[in-house]
Amino acid sequence: MTCGQYPGLFLLLLGLLHGSEETCPSICLCVSDTVSCSSSGLTRLSSSLPTFSVTLDLSHNHLTWLSPGSFNKMPRLENLQMAHNQLSTLSHGVFNNASGLRHLDLSSNKLLVVEQHYFQGLWRLEELLLFNNKIAQVEAGTLGGLSSLKKVYFSLNQITHFPFFSIQDHSHPFLTMLDLSSNRMTRLPWEDVKALPGLVQRGLYLHNNSLICDCSMYSVFWHWDLRGYDSIRDFADEHTCSIYGDPRASIRFLRHNRFFHNCTVEKTISQPVTVLLSNVLVSEGDRVRLDCQTSLSSTDLSFTWLSPNKGYLTEASINDSLISLFPNGTLEIQAAKVNDSGLYVCTAVDIKQALNATREVNVTVLLPAAQSFNTGYTTLLGCIVTTVVILVYLYLTPCRCTCCKQSNPPGIPIATYDPSTLSSVFCSSIRDQSKIQTNKHVAFMEPMMSEDGTEGTPESCP
Repeated sequence: MTCGQYPGLFLLLLGLLHGSEETCPSICLCVSDTVSCSSSGLTRLSSSLPTFSVTLDLSHNHLTWLSPGSFNKMPRLENLQMAHNQLSTLSHGVFNNASGLRHLDLSSNKLLVVEQHYFQGLWRLEELLLFNNKIAQVEAGTLGGLSSLKKVYFSLNQITHFPFFSIQDHSHPFLTMLDLSSNRMTRLPWEDVKALPGLVQRGLYLHNNSLICDCSMYSVFWHWDLRGYDSIRDFADEHTCSIYGDPRASIRFLRHNRFFHNCTVEKTISQPVTVLLSNVLVSEGDRVRLDCQTSLSSTDLSFTWLSPNKGYLTEASINDSLISLFPNGTLEIQAAKVNDSGLYVCTAVDIKQALNATREVNVTVLLPAAQSFNTGYTTLLGCIVTTVVILVYLYLTPCRCTCCKQSNPPGIPIATYDPSTLSSVFCSSIRDQSKIQTNKHVAFMEPMMSEDGTEGTPESCP
């Protein structure tokens, strides 16, 4: 096929290529589907940005305002970087028709309030960076609808209150990082904090705030520290609180906990229990119940569990007497085993309203401590016995009686062995050898003395 045969197609392709080159502003760099206008002195958004952009870098400019629908001509846009600008607010509809965004960087701007309309429609958004602004307030519906959100950074701001109650398992099932460090929070709604999904609690960063010391605060951090959360261990020295609200009396409460000796720390409830957390640790042999509480309130629900080692489980499919699935969706394991560890996912379905919701529980089954000790003790005892047998064999090597009889110098007493003291170790091995060589008689190396002081015949093991 030649261009002369299809002149119209050739002109169309040529026009598209020429047009794509013209849409790249002279102050920007366009490579493949990436457009970089960083450090270009922009004070307003160019209307001639390429429509094929997947990654758009507008950082380190002087942007103060974005008009509604600023990115509605970029249907493929996934990564938008606007750090280090002068944005103090976002107008309604800035991200209209930009639902494909997955990464949004608004750090190092001058945002004062994060309003609930800012990120509407960004249901694919996975990472949101808002650190190093001047944010003092985060409205309750700000993160609503961001169901794909994995990481959000609010650090280095002036936040005093945060709507923890708006984050739940069904609303943010993938959220594993919530950075609220280096803000101005003094008292937190600890009941709401404890109700956060387990994955969010594990990735919640609260260091370098202005927390006031009290038992409710210490109880939460005590449990997180006990579970070994990296958010606590990695910043142990940065977790401080002020006694009676006096900033001059600030203590590192994870290092110096004497102030909390009179606090009552909640004890762990023994199994069996209905697990309300997203992570649970149990010992092998314990009974464990995993609930399937979701946002669905209907009483006519069907439940399906996906287990790590048995696949999909329903009431009709379970044929294992050690596993039960109750009508309310609770999954019960009678005696947990180590290979039962893993991620359990429950799906609740409301057929009438065509709705479904999921709940994830990460189960870790540990070997009992006593069993580990007994195993180690048995191994140690076996090593000791083996060592004793080897030493006995090396230093008490048996020989034929004819080579053991030697005349002793007069007047020198001869130390004798008591065969009864070694019969349980040494003579038993002799009996094992006698099964193979029944004609051989084994005796101790040293001759035995008779009662009258004369040399006698060495005793042998039967």
